[in-house]
Amino acid sequence: MDLSFSRFEADATVVALPPDLAVLMVGIAARQAASPTAMVQAHLSAPDVQSDRFAQAHGAFNHAVARLLAPATASDWET
Repeated sequence: MDLSFSRFEADATVVALPPDLAVLMVGIAARQAASPTAMVQAHLSAPDVQSDRFAQAHGAFNHAVARLLAPATASDWET
């Protein structure tokens, strides 16, 4: 059974969105950004996230494979 279909139909009509829609969307985004709620949230401090909480001490997911793939000397990394 062939379930494939052409995504670009030859007889499909191209519909262009009106340029006023873009202006309307920019206006909405600007009003949302200038709202009191957005202003308060912008000034709130971000929570202190420990990004390395579950990170391995050596920095690799699989330390044995990382040692196999690593170059013999540190100067090999620059080349």
